[in-house]
Amino acid sequence: MSALRFEALVTDGLARRARITLTRGTIETPCFMPVGTYGSVKAMTPRDLKEVGAQIILGNTFHLWLRPGLEVIERFGGLHRFIGWNGPILTDSGGFQVFSLSERRKISEEGVVFASPVDGARVFLSPEESMRIQTALDSDIVMAFDECPPVLENGKLATQARVRESMELSMRWAARSRRAFDDLNNRNALFGIVQGGVHADLRAQSARALIEVGFDGYAIGGLAVGESEAERNATLDATVPLLPSEKPRYLMGVGRPQDIVEAVRRGIDMFDCVMPTRNARNGFLFTRTGTLRIRNAQYAQDTRVIEEGCECYACANGFPRAYLRHLDRCNEILGCQLATIHNLHFYLRLMRELRQAIEAQRLREYVAEFYANLLGT
Repeated sequence: MSALRFEALVTDGLARRARITLTRGTIETPCFMPVGTYGSVKAMTPRDLKEVGAQIILGNTFHLWLRPGLEVIERFGGLHRFIGWNGPILTDSGGFQVFSLSERRKISEEGVVFASPVDGARVFLSPEESMRIQTALDSDIVMAFDECPPVLENGKLATQARVRESMELSMRWAARSRRAFDDLNNRNALFGIVQGGVHADLRAQSARALIEVGFDGYAIGGLAVGESEAERNATLDATVPLLPSEKPRYLMGVGRPQDIVEAVRRGIDMFDCVMPTRNARNGFLFTRTGTLRIRNAQYAQDTRVIEEGCECYACANGFPRAYLRHLDRCNEILGCQLATIHNLHFYLRLMRELRQAIEAQRLREYVAEFYANLLGT
């Protein structure tokens, strides 16, 4: 039996306010998971993460496998003690690297051979190996190994036949992941990943196959990889109702604040994305009224904080936009820290407000206010 317990507390339309209980903590949903690919959310300490309201973070199986390697992490009894984070951790299976490192890999029925991005060495990742790695990491939520198919191949839209082939391979890998996970006597949670591109029939076939195998939660993968916003929302409209209502639903790699709002409206519980941290390091700061580009010359003498009324460390302590611009131009680490704290605080505040709106049965009003602020209307 998995240690995961899921409770749907309140619904407002298709949106739901729920609670996920794991051995290392409780997650109030809808939730956002900051991404710590190498076991570190860039520019953030574990204390910073707690202070901005992070309940769970994400690590990457593939990259941690290569560096520092399982031998090191196993000496600490898993990833939590190694990185100093005592809350839940979800780990990606390595499946996204099948997509992102497409020029360095070869796929077969057995798994994927990569040329390591670290030293070029040949490495092999399979469903069984991914489960072994994630068991050694002691991830609270383990993801099944899959292939994330591209929207475009060689500059052309991937054919439905190509997406079907990829999805069917992922479903066979999902069944192997389930068997390997069980053989390892892993008592953490295992999530399956629905694939199928923007094709509703393929998504339905994928969902049915995963439900037949049986997982502790269900993710929707293969979105935010080049499709339009309309295609993404249509895919969610078609897919989310097919997933068990008594299990968590996770939309992988999404996304912009408005993408999260739209997915919550459609019944998604969990999100992750590098956008808040990556954008922070590149001078893009999120506010209720849109994105502030701190590198613009107009902020050189701006005495205002990033966002009035924001309670993050950067804003609450009065760091002015002019100073943040100065730090960015000088490549000072403090600039990345303050910007990242603000952006993650913004995302986690958004999730908290969405939870409150669902509880109060006023999600429709909240969404209208959200877009009115964003569009300045």
